[in-house]
Amino acid sequence: MTDITIIGTGNMAAAIAARAASAGRSIQILSRDAVAASALASGTNASAGTTGQEIEGSIVVLATHFEVSRDIVGHYGEALNGKTIVDVCNPVDAETLDSLTVPAGSSAAEELQALVPGATVVKGFNTVFASTLAAGEVAGQTLDVLLAGDSAEAKAAVASFINDSGLRAVDVGPLRRARELEAFQLLIIGLQGGNAHPGYNWNSALKLLP
Repeated sequence: MTDITIIGTGNMAAAIAARAASAGRSIQILSRDAVAASALASGTNASAGTTGQEIEGSIVVLATHFEVSRDIVGHYGEALNGKTIVDVCNPVDAETLDSLTVPAGSSAAEELQALVPGATVVKGFNTVFASTLAAGEVAGQTLDVLLAGDSAEAKAAVASFINDSGLRAVDVGPLRRARELEAFQLLIIGLQGGNAHPGYNWNSALKLLP
């Protein structure tokens, strides 16, 4: 049985696949682009296929933009029942990078949960950048991966593979906390690059210290 299905082949998908592989999890990679899926899978000893095929993993990581994630869960529908879905996206306006595209008082994670009530959505990985995730640390500090969800069991399963991969999972509360995670990451995205903060080049990270 496959542990984790990752949908997408971008930088976040590749970094999460590498982390899952280092944690000893079996992986399935699905993408609209079969060639890209095969290329990513070959580097992580994973199986590959195209979206629309059966999802094998009990944990499904949507490493895609919000609009694509919404289409994916809409397509699979009840086939996702009983699965844990990890939503990694930040629903940021791609043209301006200064606003979110979800309604006020909601989040991408909550919007996806409404589409698949038979599955359990966990918000995670949206507060880390792909380059830092691949490295697993910034300035010698282990990355924190903040998780929000309404199921303690689902969060524990996601946290297990995060911790086993050498990162630190931090439970921040129920799924509605995804609103703050997405909004805060919008701020962090706005700090990357530019003259005001030239030292931040998508290589910064959030860290909780005691």
